[in-house]
Amino acid sequence: MEPAAVLHLISGGETSRVQFKENVTNATSIAQEMVAFSNAKGGTILIGVNDKTGEVTGLTFADVQRINSLLSTAANEHVKSPIFIETESVDVNGRWLIVVTIPEGTDKPYMDKEGLVFLKNGADKRKVTSKEELARLLQHSGNLYAEEMPVRNSTLQDLDWDKFQQFYEQKLQETPDKANLPTYVKSLRMGQDDRLNVAGALLFGKHLEQLLPQFYVAAVWFPGNEIHGNTYSSSENIYGTLSEQYYGAYNFIKTKLNYVQGDRDFNSPGMPEIPLVVFQELLVNALVHRDYFIQDTIKVFVYQNRIEITSPGKLPNSLTVEQMKKGLRRSRNFVIHSFCLDILPYKGIGSGILRALAAYPNIDFINDTDGEKFTAIIHRP
Repeated sequence: MEPAAVLHLISGGETSRVQFKENVTNATSIAQEMVAFSNAKGGTILIGVNDKTGEVTGLTFADVQRINSLLSTAANEHVKSPIFIETESVDVNGRWLIVVTIPEGTDKPYMDKEGLVFLKNGADKRKVTSKEELARLLQHSGNLYAEEMPVRNSTLQDLDWDKFQQFYEQKLQETPDKANLPTYVKSLRMGQDDRLNVAGALLFGKHLEQLLPQFYVAAVWFPGNEIHGNTYSSSENIYGTLSEQYYGAYNFIKTKLNYVQGDRDFNSPGMPEIPLVVFQELLVNALVHRDYFIQDTIKVFVYQNRIEITSPGKLPNSLTVEQMKKGLRRSRNFVIHSFCLDILPYKGIGSGILRALAAYPNIDFINDTDGEKFTAIIHRP
């Protein structure tokens, strides 16, 4: 790295991607910094810079030799799994610094020698203590998927054979043998060891209000434009498979819309104030792409001036609202996604949002990364 580039980094101060160290003497401490960077987006540590003032204090030749050896030990022996770092000695105005580049890890979550997991929190780091957050790190690295988590107290008897048989015959054009149910469940990634996973239960399960009581659609119709205490016109908790939740939520919204005659014949049915395809696309999107690590409901709120559909979880894999509106897609639930092409009105090629906006552009999308939720706001005419 050129000295001018180093000075430019220093001028910006410490951030979630840049950290200063005046000296390094402890392998455990620097390993924890490496862990935090590897579990985030990677970053750079500048050694030989005062972290309070940004002053370039520099290192002696002996310091450079010792610290490089210590960094190698930390990355290989104090970080699990070991990581590969790059180090470079740079002369800045006659003073030597070490620039340490730490890439974003591909085997998250990384931990220190004691098994502690750290994440960047602005310019600092913090220890991960939440099981949910740890699971999400595993999910992002491709080592764990919420939809493949086993459902406690479930058995293969909780799968609705009639629904599965109907799907199987339509999909594969052959009749399944119930005696082979364990094989079907395992090969289709719907569970194993005589237990359904989250995907299998949501696709073909029975009694889901008992198996997965936290995963349902909470639908509420409010008389005004805000929530006022416990005042509402009607509400419904919609349990069941993804298909049952979809059609239940769709019908709830459909019955709350205004219908206009326009120029149509008197005996013709009125046209909905908002094209129904909008709700078809947005409800499917919420059910298929929500974060099933978060123990919460999908919420459908009907107000006088808008309709909101909120699903747990921010957009996956760093996807932005602008990218999504251009048709880009990032799958979070691969098993559910593959089945829903056949059991829901779902195209699965990133075009659902585009179809909704083409039919009715007056829609806002809010990706709440801090609150871990994604909301579609459909403004009523």
